[in-house]
Amino acid sequence: MATVFSNAPIVIDGKGHLLGRLASIIAKQALSGQRIVVVRCEEVNISGSFYRNKLRYADFMHKRHIVNPKKCGPFHHRSPSRILHRTIRGMLPHKTPRGEAALARLKLFEGVPSPYDRKKKMVIPAALRVLRLKPGRKFCSVKRLSHEFGWQYKDVVDRLEEKRKVKAVAFYERKAAAAKLRSKATKEHASSFEKLTALGY
Repeated sequence: MATVFSNAPIVIDGKGHLLGRLASIIAKQALSGQRIVVVRCEEVNISGSFYRNKLRYADFMHKRHIVNPKKCGPFHHRSPSRILHRTIRGMLPHKTPRGEAALARLKLFEGVPSPYDRKKKMVIPAALRVLRLKPGRKFCSVKRLSHEFGWQYKDVVDRLEEKRKVKAVAFYERKAAAAKLRSKATKEHASSFEKLTALGY
């Protein structure tokens, strides 16, 4: 990820990234003052087989405060965005004003909501599963893990994503057709451009 600071928030497509590696890079950038938006959190991967990760999360679900679990926590979030949020929070000094401000710079979403479906999205090569995990190793998605533990919006997000992808394909086709027409017009009228340049336009 670029170390150059940007005033505009960086939009990251979470698909195909490893959970811990993605979280560590985001945490460091957030502490340095960078605003970050992560979309498609449900498509983030975790190394290790699904069964192994399910057992680990089931063990985490049993951890509770002995006095008042409802008030004191720990709170076991089921949605993929909250799982990623908690992972990042564990890498930040979240009880200090600096860490609290860093957490406030993050926005995490399942799917790709409306303001960000038209913005350029980035990937982080240092956190991509295809580059960092040895071929043949087992992995699972946060979406499946969340669904197993009670996240109820898997089907809703899948349906909305299908709609978004259809719209995206149509938009790309229109854009490609317009670019083709533009290049054709430029070639046809290249001679008139030279005359206009000579006249000072």
